[in-house]
Amino acid sequence: MDEMKLKEYASLIAVQGLNVQKGQVVVINAPVEAKVLVREVARAAFEQCEAGDVIVRYKDLEVERERILHANRQAFEKVPAYESQFFNETAEKGACYLSITGADPDGMNGVDMKRSVEYAGRLRMATKYYQNKLERMESSWCVAACPTMGWAEKVYPELSGHEALERLWNAVFEACRVEPGKTRENWQEHNRSFEKHVELLNALDIEYLHYKNGAGTDLNVPLVRDYRFAGGSSTLRNEKGTVYFPNIPTEEVFSAPDKYGASGRLHATMPLIYNGSVIDNFWFEFRDGKVVDFDAGTGKEVLEALLGSDKNARYLGEVALVPVDSPISDMHTLFYNTLFDENASCHFALGTAYLECKEGGMELAGDQLDEAGLNESRIHVDFMVGSPDLRITAHCADGRDVEVFKDGNWTGLFC
Repeated sequence: MDEMKLKEYASLIAVQGLNVQKGQVVVINAPVEAKVLVREVARAAFEQCEAGDVIVRYKDLEVERERILHANRQAFEKVPAYESQFFNETAEKGACYLSITGADPDGMNGVDMKRSVEYAGRLRMATKYYQNKLERMESSWCVAACPTMGWAEKVYPELSGHEALERLWNAVFEACRVEPGKTRENWQEHNRSFEKHVELLNALDIEYLHYKNGAGTDLNVPLVRDYRFAGGSSTLRNEKGTVYFPNIPTEEVFSAPDKYGASGRLHATMPLIYNGSVIDNFWFEFRDGKVVDFDAGTGKEVLEALLGSDKNARYLGEVALVPVDSPISDMHTLFYNTLFDENASCHFALGTAYLECKEGGMELAGDQLDEAGLNESRIHVDFMVGSPDLRITAHCADGRDVEVFKDGNWTGLFC
């Protein structure tokens, strides 16, 4: 891979993605294969941002596979105190968090993921303090990717291992607007591009969005009252108003659907990779906001476990708009990685809603969230629904129907 671009990419993640502050602790969660990127991000955090410390937590997918297959039941029934303490205590000390994706999408094929899915839910509950810090925009976080051999060979099966890996690195650099000497400027300009769509959508006073395409989607999705669309960078609720990018790359504008509102059929148009397993050719039927029926051509048992994560896993938490002519979509590549595929397609998420997507949402908790229509769950899992024939119409409070998407792209006043 291009070493200069790698350093530029690592700098982007540390300086703009996390926006590491002087003296701050940086926590990096990454697959073991991502060490080349981890080292450069750590170097950038120390040398460019004067980080106080960088703590790296590696995960080995092959070891995790063996654990799921062979570890005793008790290993998944309780979250160890040291695990929850680590996240909660680092959050209390003001750490920022980087998650690096890129593990082999097929790494968990053939493995019953029920125990892993249930454990992930328990971990989320055990680290509630840490989760609240992120959700309430009190700690910065970023998700980025590092190409690995297994991932590259899945994306480019026609190429040999190292050729596929090189090509995937180039694709990641392109998608992330990495250009030596210009990356920071590229992202500042990109961030400004979200403002138009966010302002227009927020001004419409939308009651619900109607989705329809030839894949079988025909869905009405009400938004929460006093909804807000957002996109691009986020701003911490601190004295500095620290600006950071939760996702690198990002092309979406997103908001919060009313938890109890979705009605109709919704078909996914891309595979979903969840905990190392592939779910494909799947659909959901919604009634009063809840998934009441579903099916999948591949990975149905994983999808069933996902929907059973908790009582609110069958409700939506996010609606996101991405045109089919987005820069990542124009690469005409199925990445088998949600971070990239969600930025090539309109998508929804099952599970927790983003509190920033409702006016005053950050001040709500417990039953107040439910009353406001904001879903709260142990999960937040994106799945893609965009297509070249997708049409999205906004029904507004004043009775107008405003076309937002036509043929998969922004239309009318949104162009």
